[in-house]
This record gives sequence, C-alpha cells and structure tokens, in this order.
Amino acid sequence: MDPATIIGIVIAFGSLVAMVMLEGAHLTSLLLPAPIILVVGGSIAAALASGTLKDAIAAGRALPRAFTGKPAQPGAAIVDVVRAAEVVQNDGGLLALEAESQKTDDPFERSALQSLADGADADQLRTLLEERIETKARQDGVAYGFVNAIGGYAPTIGIIGTVVSLTHVLENLSDPSTLGPMIAAAFIATLWGIMSANFIWLPLGAKLKRISDLEIERLNVLLEGYMSIQAGTRARIIDERLRTMVPEGAVPLDEAA
Repeated sequence: MDPATIIGIVIAFGSLVAMVMLEGAHLTSLLLPAPIILVVGGSIAAALASGTLKDAIAAGRALPRAFTGKPAQPGAAIVDVVRAAEVVQNDGGLLALEAESQKTDDPFERSALQSLADGADADQLRTLLEERIETKARQDGVAYGFVNAIGGYAPTIGIIGTVVSLTHVLENLSDPSTLGPMIAAAFIATLWGIMSANFIWLPLGAKLKRISDLEIERLNVLLEGYMSIQAGTRARIIDERLRTMVPEGAVPLDEAA
C-alpha cells in the first residue's frame, strides 16, 4: 500500500480547515447538505451519462486501488526475467519454462512462459504480449478516465448550484438583513465543486493513471525480456539490457545480486 494519496488528501483538507480557523470563520458554514449533494451527485451522474454503465462499474472497482493498491515495480520484473533466462541456460532449453509458468500467479508471466515453452516464434510471441498490454492499458484508461470526468464536471456543477442559490437570493431582496448569509451560502456550491475536483477526483484519477503506467512499464520490461529469451540471449546480457529500461536503482538490490 502506498499512503501518498491518503496523506495528500488529508493535508489538502487540513490546509482548508486551517485557513477557515485562521480567518475566524465557522467550519460548519461550509458543510451545507444541499450544495454537497448537488455537486457530488450531479458530478457522478454527469460522468455516468457521458459513458456506459460498465465504465462506472469498472471505475468503482478500480477506485480502492488508489488507496490500497501496491504500485508495480518495473525493476523487480528484471529479476523474474533473468531467473527465467537462467533456467533456460541451465536446464537445457525453453521447454523448462513450462514448469516455471506454474510457479507464478501473474497471468501475463504465466502466458508468456507457457508460450515460450510451447515454441512460439518471435512474431507470434510479440503479437500476443503486445495485445495483452494494449488491452490492459485500455481497461485501465476506462477507470481513471471516468474518475477524471467526475473531476471535470464538478466545478461546473458547483457553478450551477451557485446560480440556483443566487436566484433564490434575488427572490428575497425585500429582506436586506438576510442577503449576506444567503449570498455566502450560495457560493458554497462553487467552493465544493472546485474543492472536490482538485482535492478528490482529479488526484484519484491521476493516482489510478500512475498505477496503470507503472504496471504497463513492468509489462513492457517483461515483454522485452521474454523476447530476448526467445532469441537465445544469455541471462547476463538480458539483465544489462533491461536495466537500461528502468531508472537507476530500481532493481531490488537484495534480489539482483
């Protein structure tokens, strides 16, 4: 679990609370049910209307990953590939990878190792793995795209709420003593629209995209590694080549040794 998302959101809202306190205002003045319901419900509904029900379900299933998901480590994939290459070198060929494929829970690795053991040629193997990576990227894009769509609609929904509230204010101009509080309350919808977009939805969408990018990077490292195994490249050369694909120091030191 990477706590960055939780820490960031807590600090963001904490900063807002600190500002409210330093200004001498009351925090309860921001917690008006009507604008919150409009902004949250309206934003999600607008995003739902812009896609399909399956998109919303996919986003709902993916959303917990922003808080509890463990980001992939592309560097760790090098260790897996080099281990497979050493098995091929030491155990007499690609057929030995069939047993290795049963030792991993990763569907991508299992499929690639089994294809190598079955004797898939270079073109077949690359096509298979690239299509799997492309499918994974599209699936992830649906999820974080839906969350980003909520963040995109939220500020405008907030403005709609403010306009509705100001219309109510104009209907009560006969009582000047109530105008100040009513106008202040009217802008709460705009506040929640902008705040929910920038404190919640857009950060969550960006986090899901980052998690996806790291996973795609890991899969690409595996792809190039398995292609090198298929070509008969020795484990040490594969290790050196794949290290150029990840940031320096990204390969776990205890395992790389």
